[in-house]
Amino acid sequence: MQWKTLITTGALLCGAAGTAQAVTADQVKSFTLNNGMKFLVLENSTIPNANMYTYWKVGSRNEVPGITGLSHFFEHMMFNGSKKFGPKQFDRVMEAKGGANNAYTSNDVTAYQDWFPASALPTIFDLESDRIAHLNIDPKMVESERGVVLSERSTGLENSNLRSLWGEVYAAAFRAHPYSIPTIGFESDIKAWTQDDLQRYFNVYYSANNAVAVIVGDVKAEQVKRLAEQYFGSIPKRNLPPKVRTVEPEQKGERRVFVRKESATSPNLMISYKIPATNSPDYYALSVLASILADGKTSRLYQALVEKRLATQVDTDLGRSFDPGLFNIVAVAAHKVPEQKLELALLDEIDRLIKDGVSEEELQKVKNQKLLNFYRTQETINGKAAQLGEYEVFFGDYKKLFDAPEAYRKLTTADIQAVAGKYFKKSQRTVGVLAATEE
Repeated sequence: MQWKTLITTGALLCGAAGTAQAVTADQVKSFTLNNGMKFLVLENSTIPNANMYTYWKVGSRNEVPGITGLSHFFEHMMFNGSKKFGPKQFDRVMEAKGGANNAYTSNDVTAYQDWFPASALPTIFDLESDRIAHLNIDPKMVESERGVVLSERSTGLENSNLRSLWGEVYAAAFRAHPYSIPTIGFESDIKAWTQDDLQRYFNVYYSANNAVAVIVGDVKAEQVKRLAEQYFGSIPKRNLPPKVRTVEPEQKGERRVFVRKESATSPNLMISYKIPATNSPDYYALSVLASILADGKTSRLYQALVEKRLATQVDTDLGRSFDPGLFNIVAVAAHKVPEQKLELALLDEIDRLIKDGVSEEELQKVKNQKLLNFYRTQETINGKAAQLGEYEVFFGDYKKLFDAPEAYRKLTTADIQAVAGKYFKKSQRTVGVLAATEE
């Protein structure tokens, strides 16, 4: 399939899903309120709905020992009452207007997602602005949610082998940088947060000039700006949060961790390599490399591990990060396959890729997939909002979204081999094994 044909195919896919064409840069309107809160607006009238993604630049990356888990905790507290809307009223008022919401916390950001009929936009802005300006950090609600988070932490570690292994690998890979901190926090910190800790953290990080809001749907940019000024404009501007100054020292040797978990029925393996931040020029080559390794049944690692019955599953994770992070490869051993055999087979495949590179056919297949997925994401207003927000926050400018197709197109087999050799070094990797015994 030729690239020109692929672009046409992507546009047709978008059209078939109800959007007339793929998004173009000139369709996105941007404005910033006097208090520093930035808004991106994309008008789309294909359905009478809209959504709002609000990204707060705060995650476990901003935490220190003693207050770990606070970013995730506020994801809970933001639904537990403000000046105008009492505890649990946020969901009830939104649902009464036909809307729904969700939220998530990562190492780098906390994001709140609202989906609603476009006619409910004033109500959504009323809800969101009230909890930013007047969140009620009520001691009773704090204790209630503290218990919820503690339960979530213990249950998650108990039920998820990957979650248990993931935390140990990151703790070993990062000795100085706060990426070593689990997003949910440490148990002793969760139990010990004080009211002063909570209020201080909220005041520092939930400042209007630390947020980016993305609104996509059956709205008009002028309407959004007017309502934004009405509901958010009076929220005071505060000093920007302190920058994360810690730079992870160069890793000079392989690090290894072992996690013993009696309930594990098969060993879990995680091999992680240091890579640059998401806004690096190497991002697109690394993204393609991740797909070549483990995206689909024809991928390198699926063929080498799953097809040969060494593993039941294998996956890669590139993630998004403000600072240098990790390229993760995760595999679950097949029945009675020792972790050593699985690890050697996986590393042999990595070495083969570094030595011999990838074929033109492999590369073109993945580039086709990347572009198709790029346009398929734009089939929904939700996908459009997520794309715009992620590029604005992690790449530094939503306009860079529109450079992505060309960035994928121009990649060569030499580029893929070069980044594999550059980052997949023994001295830069951390290996984690989870198993029932150490034998």
